[in-house]
Amino acid sequence: MALAAAGCGSSADGSGGSGKPKVLTTFTVTADIVRNVAGDRVDVASITKIGSEIHGYDPTPGDIKRAADADLVLDNGLDLERWFDQFIDRTGAKRVTLSDGVEPIPIAGGGEYAGKPNPHAWMSISDGKIYVENARKALTDLDPEGAATYAANAKAYTAELDEVATFVRTEIDKLPENERALVSCEGAFSYLARDLGLQEGFLWPVNADDQGTPRQIASTIEFVRERKVPAVFCESTVSDRPQQQVAKESGARLGGKLYVDSLSEADGPVPTYLALLRKDVETIVAGLTGGRT
Repeated sequence: MALAAAGCGSSADGSGGSGKPKVLTTFTVTADIVRNVAGDRVDVASITKIGSEIHGYDPTPGDIKRAADADLVLDNGLDLERWFDQFIDRTGAKRVTLSDGVEPIPIAGGGEYAGKPNPHAWMSISDGKIYVENARKALTDLDPEGAATYAANAKAYTAELDEVATFVRTEIDKLPENERALVSCEGAFSYLARDLGLQEGFLWPVNADDQGTPRQIASTIEFVRERKVPAVFCESTVSDRPQQQVAKESGARLGGKLYVDSLSEADGPVPTYLALLRKDVETIVAGLTGGRT
């Protein structure tokens, strides 16, 4: 981890001098959630950039300075950011964990991650509401004068999440029962699969060094063949080459790109958390059905 001593001063993210509280989150998805609650009362930025691999991210000295200058840093928790504890200790920044209160799903399978919490709880809309509430509480503690604004924004945003939940359920209902399976590269969809009644398969449990090993590929091919899964998927922040091999050898389609750990640019397919949830489910349904719905 490229850590260096951090000094005080204006924020490197460009928010210095605005007079507003400065809040950092660890990745772009949670930054969007927090912005929707904060409105224009707070400057919110993500430590990691769009497209970053967030599990094993290596913070820069500039990241350290930004966090030291921030009024609050919000992490996901559930062991998502393996770098974060050391990072926050070096900055002295105030920390709040957005997943507090989530009932974690254990990571399936064997190996070093077996039994540890799956960190991707924001992929459940019901758990996403917990993130919203934790953001509201954290912002209210930081800026009590804005309490009414944060409460109103959180309520409105939760209503938008409810609308997405209705859309998601309508999309999933298009799938025949025997096609309700989701096979991804990373095991990042356990919460979504639980909520939507999908069987879950994946190549590796958490993005790490051992991605796409022969054993992982063989096991996933077996999963796909046994269940006659029509399509497999991969995430935007990792290579889909191993999944291409799974598709080729199992006879499944490569169903498309899913988004989990990062949003896209503003002109891309998933510039917001709500868009990410919608796009992923649209991609899953289109991939599994071959676009016949």
